[in-house]
Order: sequence, then C-alpha cells, then structure tokens
Amino acid sequence: MASSSEMLSLSFFLFLTVSQPQAKTFQPKALLLPVTKDSSLQQYTTQIKQRTPLVPIKLTIDVGGNFMWVKCEKGYVSSSYRYVPCGSKICKISRSGACVVKCPPPHRPGCNDNACSHFSYNPYTRISTLGEMAADAVLIQSTDGRSSGPMVFVPGLVFSCTFRSPSLLKGLSSGAEGIAGLGRSLVSLPSLFASAFKFQRIFAMCLSSSSQSNGVIIFGDGPYEFQPKKEVSKSLMYTPLVRNPKSTRRYYSKDDPSTDYFIRLTSIKINGRAVPLNMSLLHINEEGKGGTKISTFDPYTVMESSIFMAVLKVFMEETKGVTRVPSVKPFQYCISSKNLGSTRVGPPVPTIDLGLHHKSVSWRIFGANSMVQLKDDVLCLGFVDGGLNPRTSVVIGGHQLEDNLLQFDLVKRRLGFTSSLLYMQTTCTNFNFTSSV
Repeated sequence: MASSSEMLSLSFFLFLTVSQPQAKTFQPKALLLPVTKDSSLQQYTTQIKQRTPLVPIKLTIDVGGNFMWVKCEKGYVSSSYRYVPCGSKICKISRSGACVVKCPPPHRPGCNDNACSHFSYNPYTRISTLGEMAADAVLIQSTDGRSSGPMVFVPGLVFSCTFRSPSLLKGLSSGAEGIAGLGRSLVSLPSLFASAFKFQRIFAMCLSSSSQSNGVIIFGDGPYEFQPKKEVSKSLMYTPLVRNPKSTRRYYSKDDPSTDYFIRLTSIKINGRAVPLNMSLLHINEEGKGGTKISTFDPYTVMESSIFMAVLKVFMEETKGVTRVPSVKPFQYCISSKNLGSTRVGPPVPTIDLGLHHKSVSWRIFGANSMVQLKDDVLCLGFVDGGLNPRTSVVIGGHQLEDNLLQFDLVKRRLGFTSSLLYMQTTCTNFNFTSSV
C-alpha cells in the first residue's frame, strides 16, 4: 500500500516536471478513455493524446500492467519530454531495478545519461526491453460518470519510453505503439491520474463485446451511467482484492509484489451444482503460485487442468440434451446452436457461478459470457485448459469480462462487479460519449 509521502512525491513530480501552463483551469472528478475491441486478436485498445505538440497514441490495454510504455524510436518529438533521473523519488517509487549511467549520443527521448529505467514488457510475445522512465504532456477527456466533459491537461504523465527492441510491438493490435498498464502500481495510469487530479485511486472498466462500438474506462469514482439512464454502480457487489506477494510477470524482481488483480475464488457452481475442486489450487502459496486473477491479456478464462476438467464434466452433464459438434481449438466442448434459441443474456445454457470470499457473494456468468459463437450454428464453451502447473490457477479472461462493469478500488482494496449488463437491458457500448458542455 502506498504511503502518503510516496503519493505526495508522485503528485509533486507530476506537476513540476514540466512547467507548461494549463490552457484552462478545471478540476475533474473523473476521467474517461474509450475502449475498442480488436476482434481479430481479441485485444482491447484505447487512445491518448501525448506530447507537445499533441499526437494521438494507440495503446493496447493490460489491466495488470505496471505502467504505460510507448515505443519511441520512430520520430518521437516533444518539447515537453523530461526523463526521470536515477535515484529520484519517483524512480524509487516506481521500483526501478536499473539505471542507465551512459547512453550513446546523440541524447534523445529514450536515451539519456543517468536515466531511471524499467523493462517494458509485451505480454503477447513475452518480449521485454529496457526503457527510460520519463514524463510528458497528456490530454484526456473528463467525465461526470454520465457523459463526457471538457478535455483536461496533465503536464507530465510518467511512462516508459523504449526504443531498443525493433520487435517489441509484435503481436499488438495494428497501429498500437505501446501498452496502457492499469495494474496495482504507483506508476500505473489509475495511480497517476488520481495523483494528478486529487481523486481516489479507483477506476472502472467496461469492455464491449463488439468491435463496432466502444466500451469505456473511467478513472475515479462513480456514478457510472449507461443508456437508457441505467446507474449501474448501484448494482455492484464487492469482493476483496488479494495481494500476491510475488510478481506474476517476467523480467521483474522476484521480491516485487504482483501488479495483477487477484480475487479469492472459493467455489464454482453450474446450474447450482457444486464443481469438485482441489481447494489448495485456489490459494496463493509462498512462491506466488495459485489463486485467481483478472486479465485482459488472456482472451478466454484459463484454468489449471484439474479445475478445467471438473468444470467441463459438470457443464457437459448439465447440457446433455444439446447436440454436441466437433470441438474447435482452443476449446474442447462445442454444441450446435440450431434450435437452441436465445435469451436476454445470451444462449440458454447453464449459469456458472464463481463463489467468492463469502457464501452470499458470487459472480454469475450467463451464456453471453460463457459461450463463444464461432459459426452461425456452433457455440463453444469459452474456457481453456491451462495445463497442470500454471503460475495462476484461474485467469478470468476478456470474453468473460465483456459487458460486465468492474470497479477496481485501490483505496478499499476491493473489486466491484455487476455480472452481465445485458440482464439490466444495457451494454458497455451504451456510455454517453457526447459532451455535456
């Protein structure tokens, strides 16, 4: 947990690194980023405006990512760019494990002497390279939680500027220039925006199931209103966020805590029927293995083999009256959707309840999130076998998150969730991006 002095140092750095005045004084209560689904790669992207003069930057979203990183080698030009010096407070707060003492001239963004450095990591290819910690100007939309508001200016938002690896962008959505990290870190976007504008370290994420319309990320507390005037934050249920004391990412010190968001899964029920589980796999051990986390990197929920096979067995038994068809990789159970019909919350298949920290709290997964439509008449159970010894036992992937509102509260250390917004007759695409001013 961040100390008050750390947050003060971070806030001081954000506002004094760049001495460029704001064009308009406005204190937002929350900020807004549109989220687009790349269906071809099952990734979620956003766009920010960065630098002086401003340039639109497309980024792939990593909900557990440590910080924002941007590939800088192709003509990064900005009069407001400032690198973070080694040994500075912000460098220490960022948990940097490296320092570039000398960088071959000419000095430029991403290459300066005595610069604080971090490994910029691409989770899709597992490629990592050293990047220079820096700060630059960012323009972002404000919101009142109901519609978009005035654009606001952050004079120096911290990020990692990297140029040393030509293949670092491989595997990312076309046109993406880096990754927007939203994880449990003092230099992730939720922490930086909260520090810059003095609101609480809370953000909400609502991923669209359609590549044709945007979902949304809101930095700051609610309300979270979706058309037609559905104030969905009233429907949030909460479960504690669990801290994994060991990093679940590559290229970080083994003593660094994980920046991923873990929750305590205690049971799985299908149509109310309990799935037999090895409970020890649901706990995080001393080596940081096990447990359950949220991921935008994994397109579908991934489960340790024994958990997956137990879920598959019960689900198949509960759908034994449905016509089975040949499976399609990476899925192992597919059915015919001919004559199956539909409901408000997707295909009429058994509900899957993820039991959490208390018997009264469960996350219900309906057909729209449990099943994947591969062809006009083929539906597959959207869960994947993760093998016998994965680092994390259950990873709740992007498909299961779509059209669910999730609130990550870093102050109270809890996750809020709504289950499917389809049940409330709205979706993540129904946020009003029209400005109210």
